[in-house]
Amino acid sequence: MLLLLSVCACSTDRYVTLDGFAQGGTWSVKCSLSSKINRQDVKNSIDSALLVIDNSISGYNKGSILSRVNAGEQVALDSTFIDIFNISKEIWEKSGGAFDPSAGPLFDLWGFGFADSTATAAQKAAMATGMKEYIGMDLFGFEETPKGTFLTKTDSRCRLNFNAIAQGYSCDVVAHILDSYGCANYIIELGGEIVCKGQREQGGPWRIWIDKPEDGNNVSGALKQDVVSISDCGLVTSGNYRKFYVEDGQKYSHTVDPVSGMPVKHSLLSATVVARDGATADAYATWFMVIGTEEAKRVISSQLAGEGVEAYLVYGEQDDMKVWHTPGLILDSDRR
Repeated sequence: MLLLLSVCACSTDRYVTLDGFAQGGTWSVKCSLSSKINRQDVKNSIDSALLVIDNSISGYNKGSILSRVNAGEQVALDSTFIDIFNISKEIWEKSGGAFDPSAGPLFDLWGFGFADSTATAAQKAAMATGMKEYIGMDLFGFEETPKGTFLTKTDSRCRLNFNAIAQGYSCDVVAHILDSYGCANYIIELGGEIVCKGQREQGGPWRIWIDKPEDGNNVSGALKQDVVSISDCGLVTSGNYRKFYVEDGQKYSHTVDPVSGMPVKHSLLSATVVARDGATADAYATWFMVIGTEEAKRVISSQLAGEGVEAYLVYGEQDDMKVWHTPGLILDSDRR
């Protein structure tokens, strides 16, 4: 009996589920948490951190720092804004401009940003050419003053949009909070972006459902492409099967090439990326969707070979989908 009591006293961790609302959607966490820690305290910490992010880099929050600097105001930046800007600029340089939050004006032009245009697709294509002169992360900088750090830009028309990295970054922030509470095992989901650590309650790595990139598949989990087993990483899928519109028989996807100024038209239907953290996975998924199947394969296999990046690419036609993936991924389809 004494031995049994001793074992029970040491087994204080239990898996709990937390959830809430943020960034126009929901977030959820499943984690192993010590019984000594109040789960509501953890949830409150997560909600507070996500509110800070919203007030910093959300383009839908008209009072956020991002919205105000995009409107031309001189606003002191917080650590969240500076952090995500620096991460974004580093990946912008690495990607040769394929991942580019400074392409905010282009995202707005094509109807996938914080504003919309009533122009026709042909008119938008003509307008996009003239926007290139004020797009590029090198057009922005920081000015240190006694009153704080301020964003500078070479042209008043320069605008930022962090949507392609914000949710992955948010998952990383939540992961740091869970780490601070001593969580050894967790999975975080926010807007479809994933960050995980340790193992699931049943034992073994976390199992993530990859959606099939069929046009109109708007419900996550409705159609399965594959299942991947992962741990201690971030996972993000980006694709053109949910956010797009058709005009005069032409499909215009939400993935806009910052270099050409046009929505992409190639065979890559979705890119699932596993990387060291959520922000990297999020940004890389967008990078690969911009450059297309063959260039993405080359970048993953050569340029990023030393980073441990894994990827699952679905390409081809809607009625004839093909798959390419890195050999390091553990997939259900490979077990059959």
